Amino acid sequence: MPSLPNSDELIFFVNGRKVIEKSADPEQNLLFYLRKVLHLTGTKYSCGEGGCGSCTVMVSRYNPKNKKIHHYPVTACLVPICSLYGAAVTTVEGVGSIKTRIHPVQERLAKCHGTQCGFCSPGMVMSIYTLLRNHPEPTPDQITKALGGNLCRCTGYRLIVESGKTFCEESTACQMKGSGKCCLDQEEKAFVNREEKICTKLYNEDEFQPFDPSQEPIFPPELIRMAEDPNKRRLTFQGKRTTWITSVTLSDLLELKVNFPQAPLVMGNTEVGPRIKFEDEFYPVFITPLGLPELYFVDSTDNGATIGAGYSLAQLNDALSYIVSEQPKEKTKTYRALLKHLRTLAGPQIRNMATLGGHVVSRPNYSDLNPILAAGNAIINLISKDGERQIPLDSKFLERAPEANLKSEEIVLSVSIPHSTKWHFVSGMRLAQYRENAFAIVNAGMSVKFEDGTDTIKDLQMFYGSVGPTVVSASQTCKQLIGRQWDDQMLSDACRLVLDEVYIPPAAEGGMVEYRRTLIISLLFKFYLKVRRGLNKMDPQKFPDIPEKFMSALEDFPIETPQGIQMFQCVDPRQSPQDPVGHPVMHQSAIKHATGEAVYVDDMPPIAQELFLAPVTSTRAHAKIILIDVSEALALPGVVDVIRAEDVPGDNNPQEEILYAQNEVICVGQIVCTVAADTHAHAKEAAKKVKITYEDIEPRIITIEQALEHNSFLSAERKIEQGNVEQAFKHVDQIIEGEVHVEGQEHFYMETQTILAIPKTEDKEMVLHLGMQYPTHVQEFVATALNVPRSRIACHMRRAGGAFGGKITKPALLAAIAAVAANKTGRPIRFILERGDDMLITAGRHPLLAKYKIGFMNNGVIKSADIEYYINGGCTPDESELVIEFIVLKSENAYYIPNFRCRGRACKTNLPSNTAFRGFGFPQGAVVVEAYITAVASQCNLSPEEIREINMYKRISKTAYKEMFNPEPLRKCWKDCLEKSSFYARKQAAEEFNKNNYWKKKGLSVIPMKFSIGTLQTYYNQAAALVHIYVDGSVLVIHGGCEFGQGLYTKMIQVASRELNIPSSYIHQYETSTITVPNAVLTSASMGTDINGKAVQNACQILMARLQPIIRKNPQGRWEDWIAKAFEESISLSTTGYFKGYQTNMDWDKEEGHASPYFIYGVSCSEVEVDCLTGAHKLLRTDIFIDAAFSINPAVDIGQVEGGFIQGMGLYTTEELKYSPEGVLYSRGTNDYKIPTVAVIPEEFYITLVRSQNPIAIYSSKGLGESGMFLGSSVFFAIQDAVTAARRERGLTTTFTLNSPATPELIRMNCMDQFTEMIPRDDPSTFTPWSIRVS
Repeated sequence: MPSLPNSDELIFFVNGRKVIEKSADPEQNLLFYLRKVLHLTGTKYSCGEGGCGSCTVMVSRYNPKNKKIHHYPVTACLVPICSLYGAAVTTVEGVGSIKTRIHPVQERLAKCHGTQCGFCSPGMVMSIYTLLRNHPEPTPDQITKALGGNLCRCTGYRLIVESGKTFCEESTACQMKGSGKCCLDQEEKAFVNREEKICTKLYNEDEFQPFDPSQEPIFPPELIRMAEDPNKRRLTFQGKRTTWITSVTLSDLLELKVNFPQAPLVMGNTEVGPRIKFEDEFYPVFITPLGLPELYFVDSTDNGATIGAGYSLAQLNDALSYIVSEQPKEKTKTYRALLKHLRTLAGPQIRNMATLGGHVVSRPNYSDLNPILAAGNAIINLISKDGERQIPLDSKFLERAPEANLKSEEIVLSVSIPHSTKWHFVSGMRLAQYRENAFAIVNAGMSVKFEDGTDTIKDLQMFYGSVGPTVVSASQTCKQLIGRQWDDQMLSDACRLVLDEVYIPPAAEGGMVEYRRTLIISLLFKFYLKVRRGLNKMDPQKFPDIPEKFMSALEDFPIETPQGIQMFQCVDPRQSPQDPVGHPVMHQSAIKHATGEAVYVDDMPPIAQELFLAPVTSTRAHAKIILIDVSEALALPGVVDVIRAEDVPGDNNPQEEILYAQNEVICVGQIVCTVAADTHAHAKEAAKKVKITYEDIEPRIITIEQALEHNSFLSAERKIEQGNVEQAFKHVDQIIEGEVHVEGQEHFYMETQTILAIPKTEDKEMVLHLGMQYPTHVQEFVATALNVPRSRIACHMRRAGGAFGGKITKPALLAAIAAVAANKTGRPIRFILERGDDMLITAGRHPLLAKYKIGFMNNGVIKSADIEYYINGGCTPDESELVIEFIVLKSENAYYIPNFRCRGRACKTNLPSNTAFRGFGFPQGAVVVEAYITAVASQCNLSPEEIREINMYKRISKTAYKEMFNPEPLRKCWKDCLEKSSFYARKQAAEEFNKNNYWKKKGLSVIPMKFSIGTLQTYYNQAAALVHIYVDGSVLVIHGGCEFGQGLYTKMIQVASRELNIPSSYIHQYETSTITVPNAVLTSASMGTDINGKAVQNACQILMARLQPIIRKNPQGRWEDWIAKAFEESISLSTTGYFKGYQTNMDWDKEEGHASPYFIYGVSCSEVEVDCLTGAHKLLRTDIFIDAAFSINPAVDIGQVEGGFIQGMGLYTTEELKYSPEGVLYSRGTNDYKIPTVAVIPEEFYITLVRSQNPIAIYSSKGLGESGMFLGSSVFFAIQDAVTAARRERGLTTTFTLNSPATPELIRMNCMDQFTEMIPRDDPSTFTPWSIRVS
């Protein structure tokens, strides 16, 4: 290898300031540099693989050729800093700041209530801001498209889109389906006769500052001069282990490829970057071209287009769009097929980073573009020092035949794509978990050429992606079909031939084997129909059209911009103007969220001598630890220590949990030891060098079925029973039995588990900062682990970037692990779980298996039910016993069944321990109820909604465990939902649609909910608060509740404002801490506002009582005067407030109790459309009516309901955790686990907060944090309704079980047809599947 010169200076700009990095490290990415070097912490780390958008920033470059500045979004976690020479980077801090001036994008995101936990908000701001820099008056579709690469776990996206739509030229009010009539008009008429006025606006647009595009910062002139410098030279950046070389001429680039043949050519780093991070690849040298004009061009001729390899996929999109607009339609079939896939390939950030050349030459097996390019006969133009040559982008190239590979010294110069011709058809098809920003499960590029004027095949090409290690060509099939006519017999033969040729082994990586086999021929059938339709358009006389009923199969579901209305009760006009209760008040940290100035734990500045901790986790599910060899790890630079079980001064097994594995491991992902080092990179590298020797132990229990087989349980059975179940079964018309599987769910909070542990020099004190839901629990575990009193442990929590139950128990374990490391090393410890480790170690929602037996009459009345629930608890108790208790208690949902028995048990398996998750078992358990309701409906030949109506609670009643309740709000929500959603009219329209469409089906479902909040023990319902009034009249409120996006702090300020009768601006709320409020209970179970609100109210009322003598003497005085006078008179201006808690209890021996303070009722109606050929679905509309009683903050409550609904929809449709038979979790990031994106939320989304009375709670409110989750099941049952319609038309039984999640795979394989019958099937006993379900 030639010798390398010394390092050059790296020059770029960040937020208008020049950065000169004298020792740029090629291994450092922009995200790390912004956060740790420049201390710009607004840009967030969340996934580390470019899949979530939290680290989105804007990069701007000057093009000396066209004299234009190009602004584009990127994910900073994938951008090497060495690639930024001559670029200007804008982060959220550069857009606007509270300290200077906030930008309209930031203001509107906040005021439109588009933030909850706020962790994703800077990324959202940057995506919209970059769009506005390029399109100051965007269309709604551009807004939706711009947000396609950004994930949000809290809001459900609609309010974020709404904030962006305020910049659009047209009105943001929804003009119903282009009719020009506003749906608000008819909705308002429906409420004319009501006493209570209904409001529909959550924010006031008049408050927004105007957006003036001319006021944006200018591009640094110095960068323009640098770009236009005629004497540019090669740049070299020398790191500790690697070298980055930037070439500025093509000849220099080719010279470098000769000198460093193994060095990757890095353009967007979307391929090389993830390989380095996740596959441990190492490259000593990187080469990158900087703005070479030879790589950035479009050349359009009469025969086709040649596009430079340096074009990003976004630029390719623009180039192809222009060509399509200029050329006749028959010439642009390949370009249009590419454009269709470019819209959904990854997200905008990746499309702006990844290049055409990089995508083509890396040949990923899942490529969406390469199969189409190959089908369109594209040519790759190569260049090296020896000259230019061309190779076809064909099967040999895609299947990596040695003779078709690039030589090590060659680079891709451009790609030539020929025009299509009149008798040439080209098409691309794909199916993924989601329409956008998801790898294809199977994709295809196909083309056919006919003899002119005929339907005789002259040439045929079929390329499939995601069916093997490379893109695969069905070349033998195509050869055999040459000369055949394009007819049904040809299709039948083609399907048979292609299934023989494109073989997916039964144990293939990625699983879904039978589904993928079905997709191979389903996509071929789609192509067949498209071509038939195309031929008919060319000559209707000669070529018959496809059946009318097949027409809808031709089109994929579009991505629409969501719209909707939110309805809530207006505030009484007699209420004091300064009283904020009942108003849609903006989240108290929303502006800080949007500016990136809200501080999360890892945003806290570095502490002197701090160390970083990296976990070493078990690779076996159940094994004895024979040896832990840490010698190699300790020898690495920067490593300070390795911490193990023997380093725990106190208890390593608090409450049957395990900090560090000792002697044996009981799941894959269990922490065996941790490495403390001076940097995160050093700690992570050393963790890989720890060698552990295992000896497997039997049995290895992974699934619920295996646990039942081995009688492996975490807790005793829980049961409730009423009536005489067995006797009732003897007197019914029909009995059905069934099983339902509900798989687990990953919390996917945007901020991973993050802990900062700081040991103090005195008295064995320890200070911890972390995002959590239960500070007292953290304090307890840390104190136990360190063997010190709890009073020595101080836990601080200002905010968390999402939690959803995943930050109740898990932070206690992780904090104890960090505290032990801090104790041993005597230095502060920063412990940040990477996304993959977080998903592996912390687990999530319990998978569930239910078995039911239901007895009912032919008229639909259910007389008897016997239900058994089993959950997969994992390897330690965690919250599993409580979860199964809640499942059993809530197991009747909204229905009265006179003879009812429910039993439940938590299974012990060798998986990481599952834990609390929003809804706490109810979303899994209640979906089983609705499944048997649906099954009964099928057997009675009645609709599911009729069975629901027949069996729903109708009058003041007792639950199966003898708790009295009044279902009137439930009945009201049910009636309103059916009426206002036009359910019956839409159902009729769906039935008409289904008659006319064979391959697409619509389904509707309306689901009721009776959800109990709170905990079973009174002492878990208590709360305390601390309120200080300072002499200047300002107020500090502190309480035991934790803020993680649910608006708790905002509501507490509203409570204090009302009780003290002062404006909210006087009130400040500080962090939650074990120092200020001891022994606080967990913030969960929808109880945060209920209990902490009562405590804050109590404290404020005590203070107001003390102030009354002063106020009576000076009733016209100002607040400040009263406070000053009170201080002069030595009246205490500080107090604690306390709420003893709701009185709840449950006696499991008697099977009765008052298990919940109150119920929340709701009804959700959803309509979907399903593609029976692929299993894709589209959510067309959702209406939710939820009993909010009196909403303290309608904006917060509606946000919680919407966000919960979308999270529930994810649980029931696409969020699929994949495990190996050995208990290894495959789903460890955004590529493998798909939470809902902006593209999948309802096209129309209507929410109504229904008014009722709830005198037990503060201001007669209700806690809505979790209730929206189960309402997402209306999407699941709408899908089942659509699949049922397909099955009915195909003559199949309509009584079938659809397990959760209803993935595209399950949907497609339940819509059985000639294609599912055609595929080969394997004997399960002859192979070990790649993945298994663990429910």
